[in-house]
Amino acid sequence: MKNYMHLLQGAGVALMLLNASAMAAVSPDAAARLGKELTPMGAERAGNADGTIPEWTGGLPTNIGGVDERGFRENIFKDEKPLFTIDASNYAQYKDKLSVGQQAMFNRYPQTFKMNVYPTHRTLALTDDIYAETKKNATATQLTADGFGIQNYFRGVAFPIPQSGAELIWNHLARPMGSGYRRQTITAVPEANGRYTPNAMLQELQIASYLTDYGKLENKNLSGFYKLRNISPAIYAGNVFVTHDSFNPVAAPRSAWSYNAGQRRVRRAPQIAYDGPSSTGGSQHTADNFTMFNGAIDRYDWKIVGKREMYIPYNNYALEDPKLKYDDIVKPGHLNPEYVRYERHRVWVLEATLREGQRHMYAKREIYIDEDSWAISLVDHYDSRGNFWRLSEAYLTQLYDIKVMAMPIESCYDVVNGRYFTAGLRNEESTKAEYNWTAAFSEFSPNSLRTSGVR
Repeated sequence: MKNYMHLLQGAGVALMLLNASAMAAVSPDAAARLGKELTPMGAERAGNADGTIPEWTGGLPTNIGGVDERGFRENIFKDEKPLFTIDASNYAQYKDKLSVGQQAMFNRYPQTFKMNVYPTHRTLALTDDIYAETKKNATATQLTADGFGIQNYFRGVAFPIPQSGAELIWNHLARPMGSGYRRQTITAVPEANGRYTPNAMLQELQIASYLTDYGKLENKNLSGFYKLRNISPAIYAGNVFVTHDSFNPVAAPRSAWSYNAGQRRVRRAPQIAYDGPSSTGGSQHTADNFTMFNGAIDRYDWKIVGKREMYIPYNNYALEDPKLKYDDIVKPGHLNPEYVRYERHRVWVLEATLREGQRHMYAKREIYIDEDSWAISLVDHYDSRGNFWRLSEAYLTQLYDIKVMAMPIESCYDVVNGRYFTAGLRNEESTKAEYNWTAAFSEFSPNSLRTSGVR
């Protein structure tokens, strides 16, 4: 962190929220460090002092492993053994590299929760056009005047040398994810005793700039679209919702519509935002919990705390093993730790505190963002009394064949009631997951919901 802070200070940059004048992010001299001391994405290229975090050397090549007919990728680290295991008996000696939420999990589940820590691999590799766009963004992309949106942005990392908390959360919101995906997955909300009902759904996500008819899109301020069609159980089957998000989510808030198969009606769905309930989350997941955080940022004050080395879920190919059954993975209290891989990585620490006069069920969030991909890896959620409540984990995995870093699976653990929400599992699904999937705008129009619900 000291080396990185020195780079920022040398460029005359302070870690503070940009004011309404919204000056360019950094100087050309500072931006010139991208691809040199910094990776093309803005991470520290060098490893750490003791060698436990290696130098970034370009990430995984596209031909390093195979991909089967259902889109499952070969686990290229299957022969590696854990360096050590953290459990309830020894976690105190690793506290400096664990979040509050991770420590709470050891206390809540002392007999079953553990973290197998493996060698660290900096696997992220993206396409050359994303690297080029990121370098442009360093001197061009700005926050909007209200500080809640971004402008002068097309693709890539918005702020590869972030100066404020708002910029840092936007790096996660607008992180490179390829063009989008179409995949059938399940969510599950196990009871404290481990019983659960798998909720099958078809997910379609499309980044706006990759629409097949993007040139015809009238509103170029739209950032992306998401559609979810429920398949099972019968109580949800046929229900569909779609959301449209923008780069300025306060001036142009999220638009959302839902289709209820029983009523056969399309309605506006303003509840699919902020702490509105997740449709299949069983009260264990909010609308803005999806992908660790999504949507408008205006209900919080955002502060960069610094950088830390932490043990975070990374390179979790084992969780997507098609030989596994859901019952192998979904266990009481948490996912089966035998299939979760943790590595030591540098993360940005971001604190989100509820703004005066605003309302949200989470009064504070402590967010840990992977420096290489800008994806959130962990979130500690606190209630209105300041007590720790929930831990979210994203199981980051490099899709090496298409140069995309994804979070195919995520979980949100409630240490108070012993339940949790997990999403993105597809081990038993027969259909292929299509990443870098593209579609036309019409696929995400409100009119598309009725036909989507009866497919």
